[in-house]
Amino acid sequence: MILIDNTCISDDVAEKFFVCNLDKCKGACCVEGDLGAPLEDSELEILDQIYPQVKPYLLPEGIKAIEEQGLYESDGDGGFVTTTINGRECVFANYDERGILKCGIEQAYKDGKIDFKKPISCHLYPIRITKYDHFHALNYDRWPICSPACDFGKELGVEVYKFLKEPLIRMYGPKWYDELVHEIEDK
Repeated sequence: MILIDNTCISDDVAEKFFVCNLDKCKGACCVEGDLGAPLEDSELEILDQIYPQVKPYLLPEGIKAIEEQGLYESDGDGGFVTTTINGRECVFANYDERGILKCGIEQAYKDGKIDFKKPISCHLYPIRITKYDHFHALNYDRWPICSPACDFGKELGVEVYKFLKEPLIRMYGPKWYDELVHEIEDK
């Protein structure tokens, strides 16, 4: 366990390997699971604001679900998640020409239409953050659909914390990330 400021980081984040392998998993994390992607409270307003620019990147079924149910829904525990299409794909998902699910928000970002990359929970995956009153617990979420990513990460020698450098800095800042690297690599 690694402790930095108000965060408690699982050793798995430092020790396990991971690099998304979309050719193998086809973006299954955008469709599998019980609910849509967890959202920060601050992201709700952002989704409301960017929806007109993101809409052209979405599936017709996603647009219909948004029009009927909204951009996000309650997770039953006081938080919010992205709405899904009939309990399956995230409403922001879209299939590319190879049948791989991609994030419509991220595609709009890459095309320069918006300045929000995607929900931080998606950007940080396979790390899941549990927020407590005085600290955040960062854990590596093991999921069979990500086995190809684990194998690919091991093949390339890329640990979870290295693969997720950008979103970890986005969430906690460069100083925090530098301290994480120091704690892991200087032991």
